[in-house]
Amino acid sequence: VSDLRPSALPGSLDVSRSMFDLRSPPHRSMKRYDSVSSVPSSISSRKDSQGSNRSLDTITLSGDERDFGRLNVKLCYVSSVEQIWITVLHCKDLSWPSSCGENPRICVKGILTLPKPVHFKSSAKEGCNDIEFMETFVFAIKLQSLQAVRLVFKIQTQTPRKKTIGECSLALRELSSQESNHWLDISPPSK
Repeated sequence: VSDLRPSALPGSLDVSRSMFDLRSPPHRSMKRYDSVSSVPSSISSRKDSQGSNRSLDTITLSGDERDFGRLNVKLCYVSSVEQIWITVLHCKDLSWPSSCGENPRICVKGILTLPKPVHFKSSAKEGCNDIEFMETFVFAIKLQSLQAVRLVFKIQTQTPRKKTIGECSLALRELSSQESNHWLDISPPSK
């Protein structure tokens, strides 16, 4: 599991760091999934210590092992009009606290961590294993401003009460006119 949170607070960008610093690997915070499931079907059941078969679906994980789900987004920068296009596609395998009920209404809140942050929010959908959003957000922002910031997503319940149940983020260093597809691992919300 990689920590995708920014190392500094959004408002305190390190002035000495170049926006075009090529020393760090470009894809260190991205994970790629070529198939719908990250668990190969050949290991869908395993024997427990007593020797009986148990499906992986029935194994309850605790603490850091727990899977909080994944968020699928697409990004594109249209340089001719200086616009960033952010499409929130799916939220898969999302888990939420039992205090939120069986099927809470879930939305995705996005934040571009500019000095004056830009906020946007998807519509709320009923919580399930595969929540389809298919919503695009467009902002007119210069590319140079975006390449030094992160795009943060907060997964929130709207009912029974508003609560952040997970978050994920990615750096915008490599925006281009070629649409890029990202699967982001959702982590527990930071305190």
